Amino acid sequence: MATGRLAAADLSAGTNTTVYATPAAIYTVASLNITNRGNQPTVVSVAIADLDTPTNGEYIEYETELSPKAILERTGIVTSAAQKIVVRSNSANVSCVVFGIETAA
Repeated sequence: MATGRLAAADLSAGTNTTVYATPAAIYTVASLNITNRGNQPTVVSVAIADLDTPTNGEYIEYETELSPKAILERTGIVTSAAQKIVVRSNSANVSCVVFGIETAA
């Protein structure tokens, strides 16, 4: 079980990125920060998904515009065993960090 920073990714444009996957027999309480490091607005989507390719019903943010140098923060995210946090951005220069605590189920 881990605490603190659980995962980090430098997102590729137009690609679903599984930033974090909850281990078996664990649940996670996490926060997610997405930072637009670029000089242009970007559009991001976030899903709590069972697979690396989210279904429409799994999105908690969908095509949310993120201004240059801005941060999108989501707190209180709880994932069960094997669930994934999947993030997509329409441009590069976007960072994603997941931090929190993993706890035995």
